[in-house]
Amino acid sequence: MKISVVVPAFNEERLLPATLRSIRAATAAFDARGWSSELIVCDNNSTDLTGEIARAGGAEVVFEPVNQIARARNTGAASAGGDWLVFVDADSQPSAELFEDVAGVIERGRCLAGGSTVALDSDRLDVRLFAALWNALSRLCRWGAGSFVFCEAAAFRDIGGFSQAFYAGEEIDLFRRLKRLARSRGRSIAILHRHPLATSDRKMRLYSWREQLAFVLKTSLSGGRTLRDKTACFPWYDGRR
Repeated sequence: MKISVVVPAFNEERLLPATLRSIRAATAAFDARGWSSELIVCDNNSTDLTGEIARAGGAEVVFEPVNQIARARNTGAASAGGDWLVFVDADSQPSAELFEDVAGVIERGRCLAGGSTVALDSDRLDVRLFAALWNALSRLCRWGAGSFVFCEAAAFRDIGGFSQAFYAGEEIDLFRRLKRLARSRGRSIAILHRHPLATSDRKMRLYSWREQLAFVLKTSLSGGRTLRDKTACFPWYDGRR
């Protein structure tokens, strides 16, 4: 068994080192089973030291010139040789316990793909409430947060990976298709919750509630069309870090 960990990264020189260290430590859960693993960072047209930091951290680095999260994940996956893919965002730090849970559901054989609940790095009540609401929705709908997705590599390729029609929300589209595939094959989707993914709260810090609510309202009124518009998806692409 081989696990490929894929990290999409755009101008992540500040947070990437901690992410790579946490991934390296967490892969002990795979090592203990005699599984091999690889770490791939997709440099998504960064203008900082992201690529150099990734190489120094022992990752294989691939380059995606078009600045889009879905493309970056797909480009990383295209270079992966694992039986399973684990996508981790560059501002997130998975624990060994979380990877242990991933290994457990893989071993049991019924799971096709999955994700994890999240723990945002903030003491703000509004941020913690947002995380709690998302986690409840994630478990109810079996939608994984884009910051942590694991999937059988063959299944990922069978459905065509992340849709490059989306500049945000591509993980929801992915899980909708994965759920259909899982039903057709008698498999399941797992949202792990015992050891939530530690992830940055920077969008909550860098963008006001007014900006975020305006984006949600515009997305709702447009029937989701804004998710296909890079300019409208500014919290992901305007470069604030």
